[in-house]
Amino acid sequence: MENYNIEMAQGNLGRIIALRLTPGTDVLLGLQEACRRAGINNGVILSGIGSLNGVQFCNPVELPTKAGYGYGETLHLTGPIELTSAAGIICHDDEGNTNLHVHVGLSDRHGNAHGGHLVEGTKVLLTVDVVIAEIEGVVMGRKFNEELGVPLFAPRQAE
Repeated sequence: MENYNIEMAQGNLGRIIALRLTPGTDVLLGLQEACRRAGINNGVILSGIGSLNGVQFCNPVELPTKAGYGYGETLHLTGPIELTSAAGIICHDDEGNTNLHVHVGLSDRHGNAHGGHLVEGTKVLLTVDVVIAEIEGVVMGRKFNEELGVPLFAPRQAE
């Protein structure tokens, strides 16, 4: 029988916020600001679509770290890019600082698909439309894992 090592907590979806990021807005910073304004640091991105004026993202690569892997150098795509999907979790550290972990699906002007971990510097072209749900009953923590040497999602039951 397999051994499953699972960290989990259970809760419910609470408030829903819908937002539009306008042209020129940094997508990641705009999402962080929306979460700050709404007071959400335990949540999930339910949907995200739109258009981008270039994009900056990264993907996992082999690294000489404890984990053996980590995010590589930032990848850049220029020109108009279709944001076909955005998904992610809204966490926070032990000090309460909001921490977003967002992945994106992308399509360039030739229909080529790309995707990865969104980083700062990606700007809205026409619009980015996002729906975020607050999670109740779960502490969406993110902690540095000493064994692997990387920060990881650490959900726990709210008290």
